[in-house]
Amino acid sequence: MKRVAIIGAGAAGCFCAVQLRRMAPEVAITLFEAGPKPMAKLSITGGGRCNLTNSFRGIRSLGEAYPRGERVLQRALKAFSEEDTVRWFEAEGIPLVLQPDHCWFPRSQNALDIVRCLDRGMRGAELRLRTPVLSVRDTLGPSGLGMTNPVIPNAPSVIPSEASVSHYTVNNEPFDYVVVTTGGAGKGLPFLEGLGLEMIPTVPSLFTFTVPDPSLRSLMGLVTEASVSLAGTSFKANGPLLITDWGLSGPATLKLSAHAARYLAECQYKGTVVINWLNANENAVREQLREMAAENPQKLLSSVHPVQQRLWEHLLQRAGLRKDMRWAELGSKGLNRLTATLTADSYPLSGKSKFREEFVTAGGVALSNVNLSTLESKRHPGLFFAGEVLDIDAITGGFNLQAAWSTGYVCAQNIAKSL
Repeated sequence: MKRVAIIGAGAAGCFCAVQLRRMAPEVAITLFEAGPKPMAKLSITGGGRCNLTNSFRGIRSLGEAYPRGERVLQRALKAFSEEDTVRWFEAEGIPLVLQPDHCWFPRSQNALDIVRCLDRGMRGAELRLRTPVLSVRDTLGPSGLGMTNPVIPNAPSVIPSEASVSHYTVNNEPFDYVVVTTGGAGKGLPFLEGLGLEMIPTVPSLFTFTVPDPSLRSLMGLVTEASVSLAGTSFKANGPLLITDWGLSGPATLKLSAHAARYLAECQYKGTVVINWLNANENAVREQLREMAAENPQKLLSSVHPVQQRLWEHLLQRAGLRKDMRWAELGSKGLNRLTATLTADSYPLSGKSKFREEFVTAGGVALSNVNLSTLESKRHPGLFFAGEVLDIDAITGGFNLQAAWSTGYVCAQNIAKSL
Protein backbone atom coordinates (compact mmCIF):
# COMPACT_ATOMS: atom_id res chain seq x y z
CA MET A 1 0.00 0.00 0.00
CA LYS A 2 1.35 3.44 -0.95
CA ARG A 3 1.68 5.95 1.87
CA VAL A 4 1.28 9.73 1.67
CA ALA A 5 2.40 12.16 4.36
CA ILE A 6 0.70 15.56 4.43
CA ILE A 7 2.58 18.02 6.63
CA GLY A 8 0.17 20.65 7.94
CA ALA A 9 -3.56 20.18 8.59
CA GLY A 10 -4.73 23.57 7.39
CA ALA A 11 -7.02 24.36 4.48
CA ALA A 12 -4.65 23.17 1.73
CA GLY A 13 -3.54 20.04 3.57
CA CYS A 14 -7.01 18.91 4.59
CA PHE A 15 -8.50 19.62 1.17
CA CYS A 16 -5.65 17.64 -0.41
CA ALA A 17 -6.42 14.76 1.96
CA VAL A 18 -10.14 14.84 1.08
CA GLN A 19 -9.39 14.75 -2.64
CA LEU A 20 -6.86 11.92 -2.23
CA ARG A 21 -9.39 9.88 -0.26
CA ARG A 22 -11.71 10.09 -3.28
CA MET A 23 -9.21 9.89 -6.13
CA ALA A 24 -7.07 7.13 -4.62
CA PRO A 25 -8.97 5.43 -1.76
CA GLU A 26 -6.38 2.65 -1.60
CA VAL A 27 -3.66 5.09 -0.44
CA ALA A 28 -2.82 5.42 3.27
CA ILE A 29 -2.78 9.09 4.28
CA THR A 30 -1.18 10.53 7.41
CA LEU A 31 -1.56 14.20 8.30
CA PHE A 32 0.98 15.73 10.67
CA GLU A 33 -0.18 18.82 12.57
CA ALA A 34 1.93 20.61 15.16
CA GLY A 35 -1.08 22.28 16.77
CA PRO A 36 -3.83 20.82 18.98
CA LYS A 37 -6.53 20.83 16.28
CA PRO A 38 -6.80 20.86 12.49
CA MET A 39 -7.90 23.87 10.45
CA ALA A 40 -7.49 26.26 13.38
CA LYS A 41 -6.97 29.30 11.15
CA LEU A 42 -9.72 28.27 8.75
CA SER A 43 -12.18 28.29 11.65
CA ILE A 44 -11.55 32.01 12.33
CA THR A 45 -11.04 33.32 8.79
CA GLY A 46 -13.45 35.97 7.58
CA GLY A 47 -14.23 36.91 11.16
CA GLY A 48 -15.39 33.36 11.82
CA ARG A 49 -17.65 33.38 8.74
CA CYS A 50 -15.11 31.90 6.26
CA ASN A 51 -14.78 33.86 3.04
CA LEU A 52 -13.92 30.68 1.15
CA THR A 53 -13.50 32.10 -2.37
CA ASN A 54 -14.19 35.03 -4.67
CA SER A 55 -16.11 35.33 -7.94
CA PHE A 56 -13.07 37.11 -9.50
CA ARG A 57 -15.45 39.64 -11.09
CA GLY A 58 -13.60 42.88 -11.75
CA ILE A 59 -10.21 41.14 -11.61
CA ARG A 60 -8.64 41.92 -14.98
CA SER A 61 -5.51 39.82 -14.43
CA LEU A 62 -4.57 37.34 -11.71
CA GLY A 63 -1.65 39.56 -10.73
CA GLU A 64 -4.18 42.02 -9.26
CA ALA A 65 -5.33 39.38 -6.78
CA TYR A 66 -2.03 37.49 -6.39
CA PRO A 67 1.00 39.75 -5.94
CA ARG A 68 3.10 36.57 -5.82
CA GLY A 69 2.20 33.27 -7.52
CA GLU A 70 0.23 34.45 -10.53
CA ARG A 71 1.79 31.89 -12.89
CA VAL A 72 1.05 29.00 -10.53
CA LEU A 73 -2.54 30.08 -10.03
CA GLN A 74 -3.11 30.41 -13.77
CA ARG A 75 -2.51 26.66 -14.02
CA ALA A 76 -4.07 25.62 -10.70
CA LEU A 77 -7.33 27.46 -11.38
CA LYS A 78 -7.70 25.54 -14.64
CA ALA A 79 -7.58 22.32 -12.61
CA PHE A 80 -9.88 23.57 -9.83
CA SER A 81 -11.46 26.99 -10.32
CA GLU A 82 -13.48 29.26 -8.07
CA GLU A 83 -16.59 27.90 -9.80
CA ASP A 84 -15.45 24.37 -8.98
CA THR A 85 -15.05 25.44 -5.35
CA VAL A 86 -18.62 26.72 -5.16
CA ARG A 87 -20.01 23.60 -6.83
CA TRP A 88 -17.92 21.27 -4.66
CA PHE A 89 -18.96 22.71 -1.30
CA GLU A 90 -22.62 23.01 -2.30
CA ALA A 91 -22.57 19.38 -3.45
CA GLU A 92 -21.26 18.54 0.02
CA GLY A 93 -24.36 20.12 1.57
CA ILE A 94 -22.96 23.61 2.33
CA PRO A 95 -25.20 26.27 0.73
CA LEU A 96 -23.16 29.34 -0.21
CA VAL A 97 -24.06 32.98 -0.74
CA LEU A 98 -22.34 35.58 -2.95
CA GLN A 99 -22.04 39.03 -1.41
CA PRO A 100 -22.07 42.31 -3.37
CA ASP A 101 -18.28 42.57 -2.88
CA HIS A 102 -17.87 39.30 -4.87
CA CYS A 103 -16.96 37.22 -1.79
CA TRP A 104 -18.48 33.76 -1.28
CA PHE A 105 -19.49 32.72 2.26
CA PRO A 106 -21.42 29.81 3.73
CA ARG A 107 -25.07 30.82 3.95
CA SER A 108 -24.87 29.96 7.65
CA GLN A 109 -22.07 32.55 8.05
CA ASN A 110 -20.28 29.91 10.15
CA ALA A 111 -16.72 28.85 9.29
CA LEU A 112 -17.16 25.69 11.35
CA ASP A 113 -19.50 24.34 8.67
CA ILE A 114 -16.54 24.33 6.28
CA VAL A 115 -14.28 22.76 8.91
CA ARG A 116 -16.80 19.99 9.63
CA CYS A 117 -17.28 19.34 5.91
CA LEU A 118 -13.56 18.76 5.37
CA ASP A 119 -13.30 16.75 8.56
CA ARG A 120 -15.98 14.38 7.24
CA GLY A 121 -14.21 14.08 3.93
CA MET A 122 -10.93 13.11 5.61
CA ARG A 123 -12.36 10.11 7.42
CA GLY A 124 -10.10 7.18 6.83
CA ALA A 125 -6.97 9.33 6.91
CA GLU A 126 -4.82 9.32 10.04
CA LEU A 127 -4.58 12.70 11.76
CA ARG A 128 -1.70 13.18 14.20
CA LEU A 129 -2.15 16.32 16.28
CA ARG A 130 0.57 17.93 18.38
CA THR A 131 3.08 16.18 16.14
CA PRO A 132 5.57 18.63 14.64
CA VAL A 133 7.66 17.36 11.76
CA LEU A 134 11.34 17.67 12.57
CA SER A 135 12.83 15.88 9.59
CA VAL A 136 12.04 14.98 6.00
CA ARG A 137 14.59 12.74 4.31
CA ASP A 138 14.81 11.82 0.65
CA THR A 139 16.21 8.28 0.81
CA LEU A 140 17.07 8.28 -2.89
CA GLY A 141 17.95 11.91 -3.43
CA PRO A 142 17.64 13.84 -6.69
CA SER A 143 20.11 11.50 -8.40
CA GLY A 144 19.32 8.30 -6.53
CA LEU A 145 22.33 8.70 -4.22
CA GLY A 146 20.38 9.69 -1.13
CA MET A 147 20.21 12.90 0.89
CA THR A 148 20.17 13.06 4.63
CA ASN A 149 18.52 15.21 7.22
CA PRO A 150 19.43 15.06 10.91
CA VAL A 151 18.19 11.88 12.59
CA ILE A 152 15.71 12.65 15.35
CA PRO A 153 16.76 11.38 18.78
CA ASN A 154 14.33 8.86 20.29
CA ALA A 155 12.07 8.95 17.21
CA PRO A 156 10.60 5.63 16.05
CA SER A 157 12.54 4.08 13.20
CA VAL A 158 10.41 2.05 10.81
CA ILE A 159 12.32 -0.03 8.25
CA PRO A 160 10.30 -0.83 5.11
CA SER A 161 10.60 -4.19 3.40
CA GLU A 162 13.03 -4.46 0.49
CA ALA A 163 10.13 -5.18 -1.83
CA SER A 164 8.63 -1.74 -1.22
CA VAL A 165 11.36 0.72 -0.35
CA SER A 166 9.77 4.14 0.20
CA HIS A 167 11.22 7.28 -1.28
CA TYR A 168 10.93 9.46 1.85
CA THR A 169 11.01 9.34 5.60
CA VAL A 170 9.11 11.83 7.76
CA ASN A 171 10.34 11.80 11.36
CA ASN A 172 12.15 8.56 10.37
CA GLU A 173 8.90 6.94 9.18
CA PRO A 174 8.67 5.77 5.52
CA PHE A 175 6.37 7.36 2.96
CA ASP A 176 6.06 7.21 -0.82
CA TYR A 177 4.85 10.80 -1.21
CA VAL A 178 5.13 13.93 0.89
CA VAL A 179 2.92 17.02 0.55
CA VAL A 180 4.07 20.09 2.47
CA THR A 181 1.18 22.41 3.36
CA THR A 182 2.39 24.17 6.50
CA GLY A 183 1.01 27.59 5.60
CA GLY A 184 2.98 30.80 5.94
CA ALA A 185 6.54 29.88 6.83
CA GLY A 186 7.07 32.77 9.21
CA LYS A 187 9.26 30.65 11.49
CA GLY A 188 11.08 28.93 8.65
CA LEU A 189 10.98 25.30 7.54
CA PRO A 190 13.96 23.66 9.27
CA PHE A 191 12.70 20.14 8.49
CA LEU A 192 13.37 20.81 4.78
CA GLU A 193 16.91 22.10 5.24
CA GLY A 194 18.61 18.96 3.95
CA LEU A 195 16.80 18.95 0.61
CA GLY A 196 18.61 21.80 -1.14
CA LEU A 197 15.49 23.88 -1.80
CA GLU A 198 15.63 27.58 -2.57
CA MET A 199 13.69 29.57 0.02
CA ILE A 200 12.34 33.12 -0.23
CA PRO A 201 12.57 34.99 3.11
CA THR A 202 9.12 35.56 4.55
CA VAL A 203 7.62 38.94 5.41
CA PRO A 204 4.12 39.84 6.62
CA SER A 205 1.39 40.60 4.11
CA LEU A 206 -2.14 41.95 4.71
CA PHE A 207 -1.56 44.48 7.46
CA THR A 208 -2.88 47.91 8.37
CA PHE A 209 -0.90 51.16 8.47
CA THR A 210 0.10 53.11 11.54
CA VAL A 211 -0.24 56.83 10.79
CA PRO A 212 0.72 59.18 13.64
CA ASP A 213 -1.28 62.18 12.39
CA PRO A 214 -3.80 63.01 15.19
CA SER A 215 -6.16 64.95 12.90
CA LEU A 216 -6.57 61.90 10.65
CA ARG A 217 -7.04 59.57 13.61
CA SER A 218 -9.78 61.86 14.94
CA LEU A 219 -11.88 60.61 12.02
CA MET A 220 -11.77 57.03 13.34
CA GLY A 221 -14.68 54.91 12.16
CA LEU A 222 -15.10 56.78 8.88
CA VAL A 223 -15.25 54.64 5.73
CA THR A 224 -14.97 56.04 2.22
CA GLU A 225 -14.07 54.89 -1.30
CA ALA A 226 -10.56 56.08 -2.12
CA SER A 227 -7.25 55.08 -3.62
CA VAL A 228 -4.01 54.86 -1.65
CA SER A 229 -0.42 54.75 -2.83
CA LEU A 230 3.12 54.94 -1.50
CA ALA A 231 5.05 58.08 -2.42
CA GLY A 232 7.92 57.47 -4.81
CA THR A 233 6.65 54.05 -5.92
CA SER A 234 4.18 52.55 -8.37
CA PHE A 235 2.31 50.71 -5.60
CA LYS A 236 -1.35 51.72 -5.57
CA ALA A 237 -4.70 50.23 -4.55
CA ASN A 238 -8.30 51.39 -4.35
CA GLY A 239 -11.47 50.41 -2.55
CA PRO A 240 -13.11 51.10 0.81
CA LEU A 241 -10.71 52.92 3.15
CA LEU A 242 -11.29 52.75 6.91
CA ILE A 243 -9.80 55.32 9.26
CA THR A 244 -8.94 53.84 12.65
CA ASP A 245 -7.59 55.07 15.96
CA TRP A 246 -4.10 53.99 14.83
CA GLY A 247 -4.24 55.00 11.16
CA LEU A 248 -5.58 53.28 8.04
CA SER A 249 -7.27 49.95 7.40
CA GLY A 250 -9.94 48.56 5.10
CA PRO A 251 -9.64 46.72 1.77
CA ALA A 252 -7.72 49.52 0.02
CA THR A 253 -5.01 49.50 2.70
CA LEU A 254 -4.83 45.71 2.86
CA LYS A 255 -4.48 45.42 -0.92
CA LEU A 256 -1.69 48.00 -0.89
CA SER A 257 0.08 46.16 1.94
CA ALA A 258 -0.05 42.89 0.00
CA HIS A 259 1.41 44.30 -3.20
CA ALA A 260 4.04 46.36 -1.37
CA ALA A 261 4.84 43.77 1.32
CA ARG A 262 8.52 43.34 0.44
CA TYR A 263 9.13 47.01 -0.26
CA LEU A 264 7.61 48.06 3.07
CA ALA A 265 9.60 45.42 4.94
CA GLU A 266 12.82 46.76 3.40
CA CYS A 267 11.80 50.29 4.43
CA GLN A 268 11.02 49.06 7.96
CA TYR A 269 7.41 50.18 7.41
CA LYS A 270 8.36 53.85 7.16
CA GLY A 271 7.41 56.17 4.33
CA THR A 272 4.61 58.37 3.05
CA VAL A 273 1.12 57.18 2.20
CA VAL A 274 -0.78 59.28 -0.34
CA ILE A 275 -4.59 59.28 -0.40
CA ASN A 276 -6.72 60.23 -3.38
CA TRP A 277 -10.02 60.76 -1.60
CA LEU A 278 -12.11 60.73 -4.79
CA ASN A 279 -10.12 58.08 -6.67
CA ALA A 280 -10.12 60.40 -9.70
CA ASN A 281 -7.44 62.23 -11.65
CA GLU A 282 -6.51 65.82 -10.88
CA ASN A 283 -8.16 67.36 -13.95
CA ALA A 284 -11.46 65.61 -13.28
CA VAL A 285 -11.46 66.75 -9.64
CA ARG A 286 -10.57 70.33 -10.55
CA GLU A 287 -13.45 70.43 -13.04
CA GLN A 288 -15.84 68.97 -10.43
CA LEU A 289 -14.86 71.71 -7.96
CA ARG A 290 -15.30 74.43 -10.62
CA GLU A 291 -18.83 73.19 -11.26
CA MET A 292 -19.59 73.16 -7.53
CA ALA A 293 -18.32 76.74 -7.25
CA ALA A 294 -20.34 77.89 -10.26
CA GLU A 295 -23.54 76.29 -8.95
CA ASN A 296 -23.13 77.45 -5.32
CA PRO A 297 -21.27 80.80 -5.38
CA GLN A 298 -22.88 82.23 -2.23
CA LYS A 299 -22.86 79.04 -0.19
CA LEU A 300 -20.21 78.26 2.40
CA LEU A 301 -17.47 75.80 1.49
CA SER A 302 -18.49 73.67 4.47
CA SER A 303 -22.09 73.31 3.29
CA VAL A 304 -21.43 71.78 -0.15
CA HIS A 305 -19.05 68.84 -0.26
CA PRO A 306 -18.08 65.88 -2.51
CA VAL A 307 -17.18 63.68 0.48
CA GLN A 308 -18.62 63.07 3.94
CA GLN A 309 -19.05 66.16 6.12
CA ARG A 310 -16.48 65.18 8.78
CA LEU A 311 -13.89 64.30 6.16
CA TRP A 312 -14.63 67.45 4.15
CA GLU A 313 -14.01 69.72 7.13
CA HIS A 314 -10.74 67.88 7.79
CA LEU A 315 -9.67 68.35 4.16
CA LEU A 316 -10.57 72.05 4.15
CA GLN A 317 -8.30 72.49 7.14
CA ARG A 318 -5.55 70.48 5.37
CA ALA A 319 -5.90 72.81 2.36
CA GLY A 320 -5.67 75.89 4.58
CA LEU A 321 -9.20 77.06 3.73
CA ARG A 322 -11.75 78.52 6.16
CA LYS A 323 -15.04 76.67 6.61
CA ASP A 324 -16.96 80.00 6.51
CA MET A 325 -15.44 80.96 3.14
CA ARG A 326 -17.93 81.17 0.27
CA TRP A 327 -17.38 79.24 -2.94
CA ALA A 328 -17.20 82.52 -4.88
CA GLU A 329 -14.18 83.52 -2.78
CA LEU A 330 -12.20 80.35 -3.52
CA GLY A 331 -10.15 81.72 -6.41
CA SER A 332 -7.67 79.81 -8.55
CA LYS A 333 -5.11 79.35 -5.79
CA GLY A 334 -7.71 77.99 -3.39
CA LEU A 335 -9.06 75.74 -6.13
CA ASN A 336 -5.58 74.35 -6.78
CA ARG A 337 -4.91 73.75 -3.07
CA LEU A 338 -8.23 71.98 -2.63
CA THR A 339 -7.68 69.87 -5.75
CA ALA A 340 -4.22 68.83 -4.54
CA THR A 341 -5.57 67.91 -1.11
CA LEU A 342 -8.39 65.80 -2.54
CA THR A 343 -6.13 63.92 -4.96
CA ALA A 344 -2.76 63.71 -3.16
CA ASP A 345 -3.24 64.02 0.60
CA SER A 346 0.03 62.81 2.15
CA TYR A 347 0.62 61.37 5.63
CA PRO A 348 3.69 59.84 7.28
CA LEU A 349 3.67 56.06 7.69
CA SER A 350 5.33 55.02 10.94
CA GLY A 351 4.70 51.28 11.09
CA LYS A 352 2.26 48.44 10.57
CA SER A 353 -0.40 46.85 12.72
CA LYS A 354 -1.60 43.26 12.70
CA PHE A 355 -4.66 42.24 10.75
CA ARG A 356 -6.36 39.06 11.99
CA GLU A 357 -3.18 37.87 13.69
CA GLU A 358 -1.22 38.51 10.49
CA PHE A 359 -1.47 34.92 9.30
CA VAL A 360 -0.69 35.72 5.66
CA THR A 361 2.96 35.95 4.66
CA ALA A 362 4.85 36.62 1.45
CA GLY A 363 7.71 34.24 0.75
CA GLY A 364 8.34 30.57 1.47
CA VAL A 365 9.38 27.79 -0.92
CA ALA A 366 10.54 29.46 -4.15
CA LEU A 367 8.43 28.64 -7.18
CA SER A 368 11.64 27.84 -9.06
CA ASN A 369 11.75 24.60 -7.03
CA VAL A 370 8.53 23.17 -8.44
CA ASN A 371 6.90 22.17 -11.69
CA LEU A 372 4.31 24.93 -11.98
CA SER A 373 1.71 22.58 -13.45
CA THR A 374 2.00 19.72 -10.93
CA LEU A 375 3.53 21.48 -7.86
CA GLU A 376 5.99 18.59 -7.58
CA SER A 377 9.61 19.30 -6.67
CA LYS A 378 11.91 19.35 -9.68
CA ARG A 379 14.74 17.79 -7.67
CA HIS A 380 12.73 15.36 -5.55
CA PRO A 381 10.03 13.32 -7.33
CA GLY A 382 7.11 12.60 -5.02
CA LEU A 383 7.60 15.77 -2.95
CA PHE A 384 4.76 18.27 -3.43
CA PHE A 385 3.86 21.70 -2.06
CA ALA A 386 0.46 23.38 -1.69
CA GLY A 387 -0.91 26.58 -0.25
CA GLU A 388 0.89 29.46 1.35
CA VAL A 389 4.05 27.48 2.13
CA LEU A 390 4.89 28.31 -1.49
CA ASP A 391 5.79 31.86 -2.40
CA ILE A 392 2.11 32.53 -3.11
CA ASP A 393 -0.15 35.02 -1.37
CA ALA A 394 -3.13 37.15 -2.25
CA ILE A 395 -5.09 40.23 -1.35
CA THR A 396 -8.02 39.92 1.02
CA GLY A 397 -11.38 38.65 -0.25
CA GLY A 398 -11.21 34.84 -0.39
CA PHE A 399 -8.30 34.64 -2.83
CA ASN A 400 -5.88 33.04 -0.36
CA LEU A 401 -8.32 30.24 0.44
CA GLN A 402 -8.98 29.69 -3.25
CA ALA A 403 -5.22 29.23 -3.71
CA ALA A 404 -5.31 26.62 -0.93
CA TRP A 405 -8.18 24.69 -2.53
CA SER A 406 -6.69 24.82 -6.02
CA THR A 407 -3.12 23.89 -5.11
CA GLY A 408 -4.25 21.17 -2.69
CA TYR A 409 -6.38 19.70 -5.46
CA VAL A 410 -3.49 19.80 -7.96
CA CYS A 411 -1.23 17.87 -5.57
CA ALA A 412 -3.87 15.20 -4.94
CA GLN A 413 -4.63 14.92 -8.64
CA ASN A 414 -0.99 14.42 -9.64
CA ILE A 415 -0.29 11.91 -6.87
CA ALA A 416 -3.33 9.94 -7.99
CA LYS A 417 -2.18 10.09 -11.61
CA SER A 418 1.29 8.82 -10.71
CA LEU A 419 -0.26 5.74 -9.09
